[in-house]
Amino acid sequence: MDKIEFEKVVKKALETLPEEFAKNLENMEITVEDAPGAGRFKNHILLGLYQGIPLEKRDNYYAGVLPDKITLFQKNIEAISPSQDEMIEQIQTTLLHELGHYFGISDKRLREMGY
Repeated sequence: MDKIEFEKVVKKALETLPEEFAKNLENMEITVEDAPGAGRFKNHILLGLYQGIPLEKRDNYYAGVLPDKITLFQKNIEAISPSQDEMIEQIQTTLLHELGHYFGISDKRLREMGY
């Protein structure tokens, strides 16, 4: 899948978010990169990465900051997805996992929830 098609799937996944998630997204950028930088997370395949300040940690002084960022790593998602349908499902799952971090949910809890 080329990057443009991949980004379309990401956009479609965003459009299918449950309303309670979608209405609470603010100051968020979602990007697609081929793979994480060299030397990052050598012990496992990184599918996505959330960078920012989770909602629960924001206070009255949260202003004038750069957007939070979710990066999806296309080559890694493709590497573990044997079919296009499974890749679309993996994009959705990875996006929901990273959005969970935005909402302050831990990795452990996200795994328990199936993300």
